[in-house]
Amino acid sequence: MIDARAGPVVAVTGATGFLGRRLVRALAEQGWTVRVLARRDITDPTWVGLEPQLVIGDLANAGALATLCDGAQTVVHVAGLIKARDRAAFDRANVEGSRRVAQAARTAGARLILVSSLAAREPELSDYAGSKRGGEDAAREIFGGDLTIIRPPAIYGPGDVETLRLFKMASESAFLPVLSPKTRMAWIHVDDAAARIAALVKTPRPGLLSLSDNRPEGYGWVELMQTASKAVGRSPRLVRVPSGAIKALAVLSKWASFVTGKDTILTPGKARELLHADWGLSSNDPIPDFPPVSYSLQAGFAQSVRWYRSEGWLKDKKSRK
Repeated sequence: MIDARAGPVVAVTGATGFLGRRLVRALAEQGWTVRVLARRDITDPTWVGLEPQLVIGDLANAGALATLCDGAQTVVHVAGLIKARDRAAFDRANVEGSRRVAQAARTAGARLILVSSLAAREPELSDYAGSKRGGEDAAREIFGGDLTIIRPPAIYGPGDVETLRLFKMASESAFLPVLSPKTRMAWIHVDDAAARIAALVKTPRPGLLSLSDNRPEGYGWVELMQTASKAVGRSPRLVRVPSGAIKALAVLSKWASFVTGKDTILTPGKARELLHADWGLSSNDPIPDFPPVSYSLQAGFAQSVRWYRSEGWLKDKKSRK
């Protein structure tokens, strides 16, 4: 068993999310005492053999945040909202939440690492992107130059429901959609993202930093879809989808959200993000000397598909009728 309460304290918000679960394990394996914020007592398969400290509460609970940060050497703020009905809802979680965590961390005398998003680079594209930039600004108002901001690109890996949709399409459909051939998108496996964030906890580096795999310039749609197809063992036809169709689908999805009362990730803002040509990294996105990544996109997609199939989330090609 790894003792998650052996060394100095690092506090984590968003610990029950896709990235947060892996980060908790990575930090515990480095010897940190890991303290997490959650709305209720939790168990997670990713934490088998771990015993992180638990603080019951959420980002709106000032007392819980104070307890979370008390005595912590570093606070890693991972929690955030990726879909919401409107900008106000995004801001309550992503802006005000970041402000509250930053204030609690500053009061406790802890360092703060804010896990933002590469989308914050283009805040005008969507409510989500604008709220992530707003969260950065709110935390920076409190921490100034001592703040570390990390902007991950698209994160994938075992347990991610968003990338699962891509693999299901590649596995079950006769064709896969591709958008503009000019588009470039950076990606990173969740374990590599967690390892690189943990490295920044161990070796502090204030400033604005970006994550990616070994292809910081990113991938085009054709390469992305071909890699996903290879991972599931199929070769569906690639079909270019015009931008107008994506915009129309996003409008319909938004209206359906109003009717059903369920938030959707495909909004007009998300469509603008999808259609944006440059989600690769450049010299304007500083990348520190991180540990080498463990997964190329091809290896990471293959490993993810094996996990989805082992868990029954994705049918094996041999079992499809």
